[in-house]
Amino acid sequence: MPVLYFLADTFINVFGITQPTEKTRKQAAFFILGLGVLVLIAVSIAGYLIHLSMIK
Repeated sequence: MPVLYFLADTFINVFGITQPTEKTRKQAAFFILGLGVLVLIAVSIAGYLIHLSMIK
């Protein structure tokens, strides 16, 4: 969980967003986690499709 909070805090500070409440900070951490998982899934699917196209 501390890693998620670190990522959320870093994102918030880099983009100059107003510091959120603790509840909103937790929501932002899980939102960033969800986006990361979606990106990982998309990259995995793309890699698999590229692999399939190369072996034909």
